[in-house]
Amino acid sequence: MLVPAGVALIYHDGQAIHFVEAFLVTLAIGIAMWFPARNTPRELRGRDGFLLVTLYWVVLSAVSSLPFHFSPHLDFTDAFFEAVSGFTTTGATTIVNVNAVPKSILYYRAQLNWLGGMGLIVLAIAILPLLRVGGSQMFKAETPGPFKDEKLTPRIADTARALWLIYVGMTLANVLAFWAAGMTFYDAVCQAFATMATGGFSTHNSSFAYWNSPLISAIADVFMFLSGMNFALHYLALRKGRLSVYWADAEARWYTAFVASSIVVVSLTLLFTHTYPTLGAALNYGAFQVLTVITCTGFTSANFGTWPLYLPTLLMMLAIIGGSAGSTAGGMKVVRVYLAVKQSFREFRRILHPRAEIPVKLDNMVLPQRVVSAIWGFLAAYILVYLMFMLALMGAGMNWYSAFAAVSACLNNMGAGLGQVGANFAHISTAATWICSISMLVGRLEIFTFLVLFTPMYWRP
Repeated sequence: MLVPAGVALIYHDGQAIHFVEAFLVTLAIGIAMWFPARNTPRELRGRDGFLLVTLYWVVLSAVSSLPFHFSPHLDFTDAFFEAVSGFTTTGATTIVNVNAVPKSILYYRAQLNWLGGMGLIVLAIAILPLLRVGGSQMFKAETPGPFKDEKLTPRIADTARALWLIYVGMTLANVLAFWAAGMTFYDAVCQAFATMATGGFSTHNSSFAYWNSPLISAIADVFMFLSGMNFALHYLALRKGRLSVYWADAEARWYTAFVASSIVVVSLTLLFTHTYPTLGAALNYGAFQVLTVITCTGFTSANFGTWPLYLPTLLMMLAIIGGSAGSTAGGMKVVRVYLAVKQSFREFRRILHPRAEIPVKLDNMVLPQRVVSAIWGFLAAYILVYLMFMLALMGAGMNWYSAFAAVSACLNNMGAGLGQVGANFAHISTAATWICSISMLVGRLEIFTFLVLFTPMYWRP
C-alpha cells in the first residue's frame, strides 16, 4: 500500500493519506493475528493447506479493500468486491466512471491484479498439486508432461522464485512494448500489470478502445497469449534454450490450436456479417477479443455484446474453457477439457470393444485412474457450482441471461459480462454483489479447495 501512496504523491491526487491509513490498519491486524500464535508449532498437516490457501485469498482481499473504502468511498460490499476482483485477476468492477478515479487508486487496482497473478502461478504449479485438487497433481514433476523427469527446482520456495523472475521479466518487457507503442509510462505500467496477470483492470472506461491502435492491441495479444500458457513451460524453455519445449507439451499444442481456430471463426464471422469492412479490422478486433476472453483477461476493444449471431455467447463459452493450467488464466483449463474429451472417445471405443483395456494418455504417458476420476469430479463440481451461483443470482433479481454472463465472468475470473453486467457490476443488488464475490473466490481456488472446508469430514481429527 506504500507504493500506491508514492504514486499519489507523484500525481498530487490527495490519496496518499488513505493508503497510509490502510497500511497502518493492515499492520495492526497482522500483529493482532500473529501475536497469539507466535509460539505455535509450525508443522502443518496436508489438509491445513486447504484452509491456509483459502484464508490467504479471503483475508488479503478484505484488508486490500480498505483503500477503496476510504476513497473513492465505496461501501464495504463494493470495496470487498473490487479487492477480490483484483486479487483473483477477474477484472470486474463496481466503479462506474473509471476516468474520474484518482491515478493512485487505478494504479492500486492494477497492482492488485499483478500481485494476484504472481500468487496464482505459485498456487497453480506448487501448491494445488500437493493438495491433489481436481486432477492438478498431474502437473507435479513426477507425472506426465514436459517436466515429467525433473523437478523445476527442489523446493517450493525456489520454484516460486524462479517463476516470479520470469513473471517480472515478462512484465518489464510488456511495459516497454506498450510504452514504445504510444502509451504513457503510467498507462503502460498499469496495462502491463493487468495483462500479465490476465486481470483486465484498465485505466480508462473504454479499456483498450481508448487507444484505438492495432499495434497496441497486437502487443496485448502476444502477452495475453503468453500469460495464458503454463509458466513452467516458459521456465523450461529459458533454461534449456529450446522452443521445442512448448511443442512437446500436449496442452500447449491444444491451447494454441484452440486460440487459432477461435480467432479464425470469430474474425471471418465479423467480416462476412459486415461488422467490420476489411479483413485486417476484423482480425484485429476478433483476435483481441478471443484472447482477452479465452485467457479470462477481460479487456475490451469493442462492445462484443452487440456483435452479430452467436458471437457473444461463443465468447462467454470460451471463458469457461479458459487457458492453460499453471498460468494466470481462469476457466476450467484446457488440459482438463482435453482429457475429458479423450476419455469420452475412450468410452465410445469401449462400447464397440467392451473387453479392451484403453488407457487415457497425456504426452504418450498413461494417466492414473485417480487423476482421470479427479478431472471428471472437477467438471461435475464446476457444472453444479455454476448452476447454483446462476440460480442464486436469479433469486437476487437478475434475469437468466445476465445471471449466466455474471457467473461466467466471475467463476471463470474473466470479468467482462453481458446484459446487466455488460458495462460494470455497479447496478446489481447487494446480495448479488456478495454472490459474485464468493463466485470469484471459488473459481480462483479451483472449486474443491474452497468447498472442502464445508464438509464435516475435513474438520474431524
